[in-house]
Amino acid sequence: MKRAIVIFISLWLTGIGAAVASEVRLKDLVEFDGVRGNDLVGYGLVVGLNGTGDGLRNSPFTEEMMVNILERLGVNVGGEQFRPKNVAAVLVTSVLPPFGRAGSKVDVTVSAIGDAKSLLGGTLIMTPLNSADGEVYVVAQGTVIAGGVSAEGDAARVVHGVPTAGIVPSGGRIEREVDFQLSDLSSLRMALRTPDFTTAERIEEAINRALGRRVALMLDAGTVELNIDATGLASPAHALSRIENIRIEPERRARVVVDQRSGTIVMDENVRISRVAVAQGNLTLTIEEAPAVVQPNPFAEGETVVVPRTTAAIEEEQGTGLAEISPGTTLRDVVSGLNALGVTPLDMIDILKSIKAAGALHADLIVQ
Repeated sequence: MKRAIVIFISLWLTGIGAAVASEVRLKDLVEFDGVRGNDLVGYGLVVGLNGTGDGLRNSPFTEEMMVNILERLGVNVGGEQFRPKNVAAVLVTSVLPPFGRAGSKVDVTVSAIGDAKSLLGGTLIMTPLNSADGEVYVVAQGTVIAGGVSAEGDAARVVHGVPTAGIVPSGGRIEREVDFQLSDLSSLRMALRTPDFTTAERIEEAINRALGRRVALMLDAGTVELNIDATGLASPAHALSRIENIRIEPERRARVVVDQRSGTIVMDENVRISRVAVAQGNLTLTIEEAPAVVQPNPFAEGETVVVPRTTAAIEEEQGTGLAEISPGTTLRDVVSGLNALGVTPLDMIDILKSIKAAGALHADLIVQ
């Protein structure tokens, strides 16, 4: 079994004051209304593959699209047996960044949708990318950099990574801009990435203190509104540049995050455990089948039969007995109480689940 890893994070062990260490910039806590990216998607072809493209019998849409492209370029291939092996149909995705201007370039991602074996060495030909409104905002084209390697012979094949997906760095050119004018806003809302009433109130107070007037108002746990006109600054952009680097100490819910695959446990410093008693032990049940074949003596009447033989055993490993965990006032107390049981990290995950079910773990238990 892969050795499990337990990670306990304690902010006060960094040697820096808790108030200073936990302060975060406003831009890392909120999303500004309207300042967002837009997802784009398109359907295109990657050409120039070394025989690793789509099998056109299994992917007829690739052949149809290739024929359409050639006919638009003036090449008539109607009625011909057109079955190249160096073409692959792909879905192309990208994100139009906020305030992206016409002529700017963005990265695009390509992923094979047919039975192509690899996109290594291929070239994405001109592909329009549409947004949710159906309009074309980006046109993509360029050399694909695949994220894996594959090699095969007559009887074996080795694949490392994912060669059927890759990126085209700066392969998309913005052709249309999003119709959004930040300068026309008279007020702007800030959405907290982790809604919390205390954090929202601290954001409101920090902005008003930094600008010297009441310009921010908490609307709910996830929204703070900024009155642009009341700031007295030249534009919304100037207002955002003044407040986005304000440092605020966010309030967090107590959480315990558990990754069952690796055995990783991450605890927040606010985790508390009430007084509880825990007993832990393992019970192993083993059943083995060892059938025996019995044959008659030579020249004797009879037949060969199989006689079942079963060995069953129950083994109970020595547990820790009944151990008491005192109420934890700090993360260090909680960790010490759990470590006193002398169990492995994987067993500690089960113990944490049981403590949570008993109502003694005062934190959100998140199992991944």
